[in-house]
Amino acid sequence: MNEKILVVDDECEIADLVSLYLENEDFTVFKAYNGADALEYIETKELDLAVLDVMLPDIDGFQICRKIRENYQYPIIMLTAKGEELDKINGLTLGADDYMTKPFLPLEMVARVKAQLRRYKRYNTGNMKDEDIIEHSGLVLNIRTHECILNETPLSLTPTEFSILQILCQHKGEVVSAEELFHQIWKDEYYSKNNNTITVHIRHLREKMGDSFENPKYVKTVWGCGYKIEG
Repeated sequence: MNEKILVVDDECEIADLVSLYLENEDFTVFKAYNGADALEYIETKELDLAVLDVMLPDIDGFQICRKIRENYQYPIIMLTAKGEELDKINGLTLGADDYMTKPFLPLEMVARVKAQLRRYKRYNTGNMKDEDIIEHSGLVLNIRTHECILNETPLSLTPTEFSILQILCQHKGEVVSAEELFHQIWKDEYYSKNNNTITVHIRHLREKMGDSFENPKYVKTVWGCGYKIEG
């Protein structure tokens, strides 16, 4: 089945170009040039990924991202203006999985869409095995169904947040660097090691887990080295 992608951008040329490249890769694409049309697609179509421009004429991309995360966990890629670092952080905090800065290469967009879908689809394939369940100090991760339960309370995690937690749990007691997290999650040449994507995802993950920055019970920062979950 062809994955269904929602592309939202009020710059018609960008939306049309991105859609053309994605359609050439056999994706089914729904285009929206404003927030209202985007919300209609979100409510009526079974989507696999959304590409959202931050600046829209009616409803901004942040509000759409928040609306998606109320009911869905499929990947979200935000489009931001050059140099708008705050937009990137806001998008990631609201549950976006990645961001791209305009202008960008259409082929780079296609590569990132594929990378996000690969990770997301991994959670819904294969038969249940013992290694599909990770348990640690009240935390339970179901790798196959992408479910996370903390002290018997379900947590709603984005695919990237889930991946980070999974990697740290699988390396319990070991320090995992931000660079290694990048490599294991994305395996993508377009990702730069000097941005703060991982830091923002870690912060959002801690907030959802009720884990304090100063004295975390689960995800701990090892300054100058990376992150770890105690064994």
